[in-house]
Amino acid sequence: MNADYSRREFVKVCALAAASIGLAPTHGRAWAAALEAGKKPSIIWLHFQECTGCTESLLRTSHPSVSKLILDLVSLDYHETLFAASGAQIEAALETALEEQAGKFVLVVEGAIPTKENGIYCQVGGRTAVDSLKRCAEKAGAVVAIGSCASWGGVASAEPNPTGATGAPQVLEGRTVVCLPGCPPNPYILLGTVLQFATFGTLPKLDDKGRPLSAYARTIHEDCPRRPHFDAGRFAGQFGDEDHRLGHCLYKLGCKGPATHANCSLASFCEVPGAWPVGVGHPCIGCTEATVAFRIPVFDTVEIENPTPPANYPPIVEHRGSISPVTTGVAGIIGGAALGASAVMAKWVSREHRMEKTWAAVKKEGKDPEKDQKS
Repeated sequence: MNADYSRREFVKVCALAAASIGLAPTHGRAWAAALEAGKKPSIIWLHFQECTGCTESLLRTSHPSVSKLILDLVSLDYHETLFAASGAQIEAALETALEEQAGKFVLVVEGAIPTKENGIYCQVGGRTAVDSLKRCAEKAGAVVAIGSCASWGGVASAEPNPTGATGAPQVLEGRTVVCLPGCPPNPYILLGTVLQFATFGTLPKLDDKGRPLSAYARTIHEDCPRRPHFDAGRFAGQFGDEDHRLGHCLYKLGCKGPATHANCSLASFCEVPGAWPVGVGHPCIGCTEATVAFRIPVFDTVEIENPTPPANYPPIVEHRGSISPVTTGVAGIIGGAALGASAVMAKWVSREHRMEKTWAAVKKEGKDPEKDQKS
């Protein structure tokens, strides 16, 4: 363990990583114990068409910094940006890691993969990105695509997409690829995914797009701190107006939060509250969604996928379900039977009431109705 931080801080980071993929803090403690025992996951990190923003976000986490912890938490066996070596030396390190850690290492892919013209638009060490990805994935224990570029093509795949840029899942068709889209995604999601695989040999529960459900199941809109203003009908009309300065909802300025699945509104970047687009007054651009980011103009509005507010807010509209003709018919039959039964019951009660009144009148005249009835 690094002397710059305590074991308590070490366990805290593991717990944060566990929470980021929906696991209990006990899993974080299990990871910490495994790591202290020397069980470090091997990481091979490939760079393709990207801006290195995902790596940069990983280095800028703090309290304590992942840049310090990374040497204790993982064995980073290949990473072009962070390696001191270059050229033949770094390629030799890759070959060694592929051989010695075959079947055990986690392959992290950053950046889109160009596929046009046999992939000539991105080559590293004499190999195209397509070849490098397929070659490393064959020996990997798990594959993680970090960022939107690696997950589905990102900005590099925007029209007209001259290089045929696409994501790792499309190149590795048929292989399970854990996708962590975002520009960039929260680094703790990556850390949690890697540590879960290293410790338990499993991956987080994924949605139909390969994203961890714990981080991507809800839309930003559902948990946005500006959501109360949306529910109350308070919107910023333009940048810098009074509503914008008061922190009102940014939906009319083109916020894509209602159509964007991510946990940006819940998990702060670099542990700085408000360090995300909406937090600093800019609409969400939908960077985790392949059909939204770099497809829909930044300031155009989108359909609201889930208008129901969280439980602590009143609903925008009351839910009104539709009734089918069959249901109406069945309800009519049941209702008719009930009305009929009610009518019969009413008649019976009325008859009994009249009889009671008659017998009471006879008794009042001094007669014994039961004796007279027998006679």
